[in-house]
Formats: sequence, structure tokens, C-alpha cells
Amino acid sequence: MTTQQILAFAVIAAMMAVFIWDRFRYDVVACCALVLAVALGVVPTDQAFSGFSDDIVIIVGSALVVSAGVARSGIVDLAIKKFFPNLDTLHTQLALLMIVVAVLSAFIKNIGALAIMMPVAFQFAKKSGASPSKYLMPMAFSALLGGLMTQIGTSPNIVVSRIREELTGQSFTMFDFTPMGVILCVVGITFLLFFHWLVPSRTKENHSIEEAVEIKNYTSEVMVTAQSTVLEKRLGELLKLGDGEVIANAVLRGTARMAPFPDLSLRENDIVLLEGPSKALDRIVSSAKLQLSGKPLTGEQAQGDIISIEAIISQESPLKGLSAKELALSYTRGVNLLAISRHGERLKERLGSLTLAAGDVIVLQGSRKTMPTIMQDFSLLPLAQREVLLGTRRRAFIPLIILALAMAATAVGFAPVPVAFFAAALGMVVFRCIPLTDFYKSVDGPILVMLAALIPVSDSLRTTGGSDLIAGWLGEVAATLPAWGALGLILVTAMAVTPFLNNAATVLVMGPIAASFATNLGFKPEAFLMAVAIGAGCDFLTPVGHQCNTLVFGPGGYKFSDYPRLGLPLSFLIILVSIPALLYIWPVG
Repeated sequence: MTTQQILAFAVIAAMMAVFIWDRFRYDVVACCALVLAVALGVVPTDQAFSGFSDDIVIIVGSALVVSAGVARSGIVDLAIKKFFPNLDTLHTQLALLMIVVAVLSAFIKNIGALAIMMPVAFQFAKKSGASPSKYLMPMAFSALLGGLMTQIGTSPNIVVSRIREELTGQSFTMFDFTPMGVILCVVGITFLLFFHWLVPSRTKENHSIEEAVEIKNYTSEVMVTAQSTVLEKRLGELLKLGDGEVIANAVLRGTARMAPFPDLSLRENDIVLLEGPSKALDRIVSSAKLQLSGKPLTGEQAQGDIISIEAIISQESPLKGLSAKELALSYTRGVNLLAISRHGERLKERLGSLTLAAGDVIVLQGSRKTMPTIMQDFSLLPLAQREVLLGTRRRAFIPLIILALAMAATAVGFAPVPVAFFAAALGMVVFRCIPLTDFYKSVDGPILVMLAALIPVSDSLRTTGGSDLIAGWLGEVAATLPAWGALGLILVTAMAVTPFLNNAATVLVMGPIAASFATNLGFKPEAFLMAVAIGAGCDFLTPVGHQCNTLVFGPGGYKFSDYPRLGLPLSFLIILVSIPALLYIWPVG
């Protein structure tokens, strides 16, 4: 071994050790490794920041923005309620969630697909009376499996495609991953459906500030219009859209006040006073196409993005002691009062007639540009510095159209994946599918920085000849092994490394090794590169090896030991299925 090879191995080994130690955030660790590699001369100074211009960083960041746009549209939740309104058993709900997550993960970032469906999982859990932990871990594993089905489904597939292009001059295409991905996805989801009982029922122990101050009993006023989907339907059908979280306090028809019986038929211009959490109210309003109280904001009032925000009326607020009708906020300040919550009281008056009091929590709708001034003028305190979706404009189908166009452009070769998804992310902003401020929140900065820093560090194994050296060692170990044994060695090695290193980084390290390994044994490299992608994409053993596992760790209330309970047998199953399938689909001879 040369000095440079020893230093390259030392830097990567130290980096992996610190990752396993888990005392510092992964992006900080990656940046420290990059600085150390440059200082030791392992990474040339002119290549230190080459990772920041790498296509992988663009694709991952853009995919996260596209996912956020689709999630904000609420289209997935609406589709499930329309086409699967009567799912009430854990098995049927879990099957639907895993299939949807897997299919979405094939076309958008798997963590984005998981984030889109997690709210639906919590609704299903409440409906069936099961713990959310029964849903979240199987969904996370399904997202990992679904990402194996296309080139853009997960970062390892993208990296492997680039490695093959460097070796052979031909990259893997968009759907070269599909045959293997579909096989593993079907096998994995079937296993998860029948063995989900291995996941213990957990309750979330640590709640966020937003959850701690979540208001449970907002009262909102909605009107049934000619466009409403519940026109001439029973009130019970409207409340069903809230999954049991919303009740009706009254129905106002002209000057008459009617009792909110479930069989009451709703007519045009009926006003319904609803009570429930803001998220459930939003589901009802958006699903039934109801009109909230207040008038549409247009012209100067609607400059910039329209947002809804929760705020508390302080003791010094000039709103105290006045009603919304007296204030005429819509006309004087371009703000609509959408909902009110008063601790310990059930409000049955119309919002415009209700006298506001100190301590009331209200939902205001207005321009993002003018809202800070209004909050200051009225001495309002924003609740946990968060916005709510109730009353915000969302273009349900535009995000899906943008995503479909990006996918079509890559499939027919009109645009490469980085360009197509960058354009799609930009489209989410141009068509206001996602506010500009949320655009930057959607881009996971730490992940992108980590990827950019790890790319030159990981590439040091190749540039110093370290990957060839490891391939030689593995070749000696597997010299007497048949093709399936050699393939299995690479797959198991990649799967073993992934829990302790980011999956994209695992491919960056293991990909060149696998290619050199295959060449030394006289095999074609494609099956071995695919094995690395599968091993790196199938981290089922820890909550820290992949973002999807980390995402559900807190909400599911899981312990570290919960992951191998379900993940270890699934990993063995993936290994057993992958080796013969790879040899059949990608012959090594």
C-alpha cells in the first residue's frame, strides 16, 4: 500500500467511526472529512468543492422541492378519500399505504413520498384505533423498496448509473432498474404485510412545540356553494370527510338556525359552523370545495403569497372587545378571520358576530407581504411561529402535471434527469405550488452539503488506487467462489456498510470496488453495480442509516432495537431473492 492509499483509507475509516459514534451531525462530519482529506493531500485542492457542482446534489435537492409541492397540494389525501373511502382495517390500510408509498418512491425522492403519506397514516391509525408505529416503519421500508424501481427513485441508483457510464461509456437508463425493483418491492411488501406484527406498538414520547400548543377546537364558518361536492347531500357525509375529528355546531339557512342532525340535506348558501383541529377543517373545506368566511383577497390585498397563520390575541390588542363585523378586517386591512378557538368554550355564534377576547386563538388569512405588519399593529402573537393550510390556495393538479412532464422528459431522452427535475422544482415556485419561503425549507441543506462533501472524499479511494486494492483482496477471498457467491459477497458488504454511512456515500465507496472486483474475476460489472445499489438502498437495520428510517423514528415512538426486529428478516429475504434474480436479469458471463 502507498502512503496516499493508507491516508485515504484512514480518512474514510475515521469518518465512518464518527458516523457510528453519532455525536455530531452528518453534514459536519462530512465537511470535516473533506477538510482533512484536502489537508493530507488525498483530495487535490482544485477538486475539493467539485461535489457542490455534481448532478447528484441538484437531483436530490430538486426532488425534495417537487415532493413538497405534491404534499402541499393535498391531492394524495383527496384521492384516497375518493377512491378508498371505506378502508377501516389495519391490513387493508397498511397495504394501500405501502403500495402508494412504493409507487410514489419510484418517481420522486423516497423520503418525499413517505412525507406525503405520513399524515394519511395518522388518519388511518386514528380511524382503526391502532398505534401509528404499526404503519410508519413498514411504510419507511416500502419507500426504500419503491426507490429501487427507477433510476431517480433513490440516490444510490443515480450514483451507480454514473459509475457505469464512467466504466463503460453507457449509463443505466431510467427503467433498467425496474425489473429488479419490482421483484424486490413485491416480495418485500408481501413480507411486511404478513409480518408487520413484529413491529411493537409504541407511543410517541417527545412532542414538538407545535404539537404541544396544537389547538383542538377551532370554530370555523363555511358556506355551501354551487361548486361544493356536498350540495344536496347529508350533513353526515360532509363530516365524514373530517375522519371523526370535526363536529357541526349549527347550520344557518337564511334567517333560520337549524339543528345539525346528520341526515340534514345541505342546500346552496347554507352556512355551517364547524368545530375541530385546523388540519381536519382544512381537509373538509378542500375536499368539499366549501367557501370560508370572509371575501376573496384580490388586487393589492393579495400581493405576494396568501397565507393563513395562527395568532393569540394579547391583552394589549385593539381587537379585544370588538367583533369581526365591527372591525371589517376584510375591507380595511385585507385580512379574513377564518377560525376562532376559545379555551373551555364551544362557540355557536357566527364569526362576524362573536366578540373577541384576550387569549382567543384566531386564524387569519392574508398576504405574506403584509401579515407581519398586521400582526404588529394588532398586537397579535404568532402561535409557535407556524402557518396553517386552512384557507391557503393550493393548485391540486399542477404539481402532478409538473412531475409528469419531468418524468416524461427524462423517459424519452428530451432532458437529462438533473435538468428535468431542476426545471420541475422551479415550476413549483413559478406556478405557486409552494411559497418561495417554503422552497428553501424544502431543500434539505444538511443532506446536500453532506453529499457534496463526501463525493470528493469517497472518490479518493479510486484516484489513489485504493478501490483496486480492496477489489484485489476481495478477489482473493472469492477466488474459489462461484458467480452467485461473489455477487452475494458484494451485496452483503454494501448492505452491512449502509447502516453506518449514508446510502449515496456507500455507493460512492463500494461502486468502484464492485466494478474492479468484477473485472478482476472476469465478470461483467452490471450485476455487481446493481447489487451495490440494492444493498445501499435496503437499510432496514437502524434508524440513522437512511432518512426514511429517521423520519419515522420520532413520530413512531420507536426504539433503536425495533428496527432489526422487522428489518433483519427482511434483509435476509432481500439477499436470498436478489442474487438469483440479478444473475438472471443481468448475466455476468
